[in-house]
Amino acid sequence: MSDAEPTTPPASAMSTPAPVAPPTPSRARPKRGELTFAAPRAGRPPQHLADLDPSERKAAVEALGHKGFRARQLSTHYFERLVESPEEMSDLPKAIRDDLVARLLPQLLTPIRTLAADKGRTIKSVWRLHDGALVESVLMRYPRRATICISSQVGCGMNCPFCATGQEGLTRNLSSAEIVEQVVQAARMLRRGDVAGGAEGAPLRVSNVVFMGMGEALANYSAAVGAIRRITDPAPDGLGVSARGITMSTVGLVPAIDKLAAEGIPMTLALSLHAPDDKLRNELVPINTRWSVDEAIDAAYRYFEVTGRRVSIEYALIRGMNDQGWRADLLGT
Repeated sequence: MSDAEPTTPPASAMSTPAPVAPPTPSRARPKRGELTFAAPRAGRPPQHLADLDPSERKAAVEALGHKGFRARQLSTHYFERLVESPEEMSDLPKAIRDDLVARLLPQLLTPIRTLAADKGRTIKSVWRLHDGALVESVLMRYPRRATICISSQVGCGMNCPFCATGQEGLTRNLSSAEIVEQVVQAARMLRRGDVAGGAEGAPLRVSNVVFMGMGEALANYSAAVGAIRRITDPAPDGLGVSARGITMSTVGLVPAIDKLAAEGIPMTLALSLHAPDDKLRNELVPINTRWSVDEAIDAAYRYFEVTGRRVSIEYALIRGMNDQGWRADLLGT
């Protein structure tokens, strides 16, 4: 994002409807510096069209006893037309419509709460998942683009001490479809005019997707990459968002960065650095005890070399902690 763009304001600056009680955590809060890679909560959400590639969708429809071409019809309604009600899917015979929708387009996100800021151009949404867990996404509308910040996990296992999500610990990974559904819901908000300016002019679709919400997406690698492919696949197989409009933020999981570079998806990488020296970064970003500052930056540079895409360095200034002049000099070298 450019320096001129507003950032998402704190909840205190937004409207404040009645609070929502979160579900009981599935585990104790992590100890200082503790990293969690294996999600502790079992129980996957119901299978959804967005979990599957086109050939898998066709097979799934046929397994239900229906003609394979119905898969493309469902994909067109979901990804291209952003249909919200089965009644709008008039090209599907009424006798089979409810069964197809129930089996392949189950409700994954239930809206719980929305907070508006920037005169209605920024909408923060809280969603309840099938198991009662809560996640958040933020839709930000600018004059020439619409950006959705999405979550990839319930909680986070990276345990950065300045991050509220990290202090919560990791509850579970999101499925590919749960990640994609956040983007679809944002596109529907724009189409309905729920976001200021969304009904009056372009863009009426999401143009940028940033993996900067809850969770470390590269620790949920398969689901995150599956979601990215659904987001970037041309309609009606996917949402048709340009890969150049997608940004993946990571604290620096070096093997996963290298693996992502080999996927052939020309998206932007953002490295959450927050300290240029190992001593402080070990405290602020505990993953640094696994892969050092130099190793993370080297991996980011390899990503640039392989993909040709720029890499952003994220640095949250914390007064008296990482804002010293000598650290600024070190960051620039």
